[in-house]
Amino acid sequence: MTITRRTILASTALAATPIVGPALAQTAPSATAPAQGAGSRQAPGFYRYKVGDIEVTAINDGFAQRPLEGFVRNAELPQVQQAMQEAFLPTNALPIAFNTLVLNNGGRLTVIDTGNGDMGAPTSGRWMTNFRAAGFDPAQVNTVVISHFHGDHINGLRLKDGTAVFQNAEVMVPAAEWAFWMDDARMNQAPEGMKGAFQGVRRVFGPIANDVKRYEMDKEVVPGLNAVAAPGHTPGHTVYMLSSGNGKLMIMSDTTNHPALFVRNPDWSAVFDMDADQARATRRRLLDMAASERAQVAFYHAPFPGTGHVAKEGNGFRFVPVQWSPAV
Repeated sequence: MTITRRTILASTALAATPIVGPALAQTAPSATAPAQGAGSRQAPGFYRYKVGDIEVTAINDGFAQRPLEGFVRNAELPQVQQAMQEAFLPTNALPIAFNTLVLNNGGRLTVIDTGNGDMGAPTSGRWMTNFRAAGFDPAQVNTVVISHFHGDHINGLRLKDGTAVFQNAEVMVPAAEWAFWMDDARMNQAPEGMKGAFQGVRRVFGPIANDVKRYEMDKEVVPGLNAVAAPGHTPGHTVYMLSSGNGKLMIMSDTTNHPALFVRNPDWSAVFDMDADQARATRRRLLDMAASERAQVAFYHAPFPGTGHVAKEGNGFRFVPVQWSPAV
């Protein structure tokens, strides 16, 4: 993958320390701050649904605000603002949600991506509170599967002080992603602005490097979960097909950022896409597949709980969220 100035921007923003700093986050009460009045807190951010016999729980890790200017690399700001307005979203900043998944397959727990840990924006870092509210304990997790190495997906593996969060879990990562980010020669040759991204990956994986299991594409990662190559966002970016009985779920990872922008406009390029052309081709291919097959999908950055369907609409697509149900 060619390293460009825009690649540096994307990798520095997410792979090292995701979406932090005054420009990229808004001030919000901490998870432990006292309530400021009735209704000032939301209910815990988890939502369960079934895929065949597998119970899926979406766990929300809060959100971050990203300035809209410069976020879409190949569209003028007024176009992007119009798309935001049509989606009833603010026209100056994009609220980016973070949604991981927990799979309960016969009592075996698999976590797909881990959120920001304690290294994200002030409005993120809700993952562990919501995970425990859903009835889970990190000590009970059998496997952690990582889709790619941007910080908002991996920093939840290891706290800022070095503490490993899932001490009993096997950690599984895409082989292509590992080969890119753990290459010392590539890190040493990278421009200065990108070195922090490589260092962030090493902070998380370095202490467990000998134990991390690397998986290949088109293989079953854990029972019922198959890896599907989806490069472009990063070199080894991976989506998954979860199958059980007659149920199927396409877990789209970061195929799109917010659906209001990149599902409706699949040829737009997010600043975080390391290879913009490849990311666009991957996005259109997978969205078309989801729409044609009427498959249920799950997006990492869609509004919580981040699951629904994709419908074709004009030259793009439309995300149709699932109807909330108290029944699992």
